Formats: sequence, C-alpha cells, structure tokens
Amino acid sequence: MFSCKINNETSSFSSLLYHANDVTIGSDHLKPSTDRMLTRIKSVYMFISERGTVTTQELVDEFGITPRTIQRDLNVLAYNDLIHSPSKGKWTTTKKRVKMSS
Repeated sequence: MFSCKINNETSSFSSLLYHANDVTIGSDHLKPSTDRMLTRIKSVYMFISERGTVTTQELVDEFGITPRTIQRDLNVLAYNDLIHSPSKGKWTTTKKRVKMSS
C-alpha cells in the first residue's frame, strides 16, 4: 500500500475522488484495475512534481496511455488541488503539502 498524506490527515483512496482535504492514495481491498489506476495517478503526480511543469502530451508519451486517460488522471489530481494548469495543456503541482509513503 502507498499513501499520500495532506495536512496531517489521512483517509482511504476513495476520498481522493470526492474529498479535496483528505487525500490518501492507497490500494486496500480494491479491484486490480482500480489498483493500477491509483498507482498510475501517484506516478503522474510524482512525474509532474519532479519535472516542474509538463505538458499533457509529455505525460501521454511518458506513460504510454491515451490523452483521455491522462486527462481523467489529471482531473482527479486537480480536483484535489494537487496540480493546476497555468496555461492550456500544461500542468504543475500546487503548493499543497503532500507526504507520500510506499
């Protein structure tokens, strides 16, 4: 299991999809397809964090998935205020504190 802790609060991954303040990326008791999605979203976040600002196309190329799939992953991260788009097609992390463990 891996998790991402924000503002000293941790909860289940399902909250990542619905609650912006309680974010934990984890994989307890999930379908394999959901586990893959969570792993990918964490990887996308880490890639953006390490690179600074990236384009949607760079993410598509890096992860070998469709633009639509990347957009869904970016929407989850943006909904939770972990990334934002300073201009169309570009993404960067926010200043929101995130602690990850694997």
